[in-house]
Parts: sequence; structure tokens; C-alpha cells
Amino acid sequence: MSANVYSIESLLIGKAYHSRTLQGEIIDAEKNNDVWYQDCETYRVQVRPYHSFKDTYRYLAVKVSD
Repeated sequence: MSANVYSIESLLIGKAYHSRTLQGEIIDAEKNNDVWYQDCETYRVQVRPYHSFKDTYRYLAVKVSD
């Protein structure tokens, strides 16, 4: 039996991003160790706003333990 193995980066890409100041699609993600949140991994994501090609970057914290 085989399993599909995914990375967090690949699961983030293509997802919608919503905040108070930005709505768009995540087009790239990479793990980042410069910003730290407790019990989380931090990712720098490239977001393409809807109806625009001017990409911007945000940090996401992904909880990896309980």
C-alpha cells in the first residue's frame, strides 16, 4: 500500500488568503525561521490579490503540535 505524501508548502499553494487588508491566492510558500510563533511553523507566502498581478508577501503560522 502506498500513500500520497504532501508538504505543508504544497498544501498552502493554491489556497485562498483572507485578511483585513488583503484577499487573494497563495502562489508560493517557503518555510521561514526568522519569525517564531509558539508550537507553530512559520511560512512566508506570496499572495496574488484577486484582480491584480502585484504580488505581496505575508507570514503564516501553521500549528504542528497540540
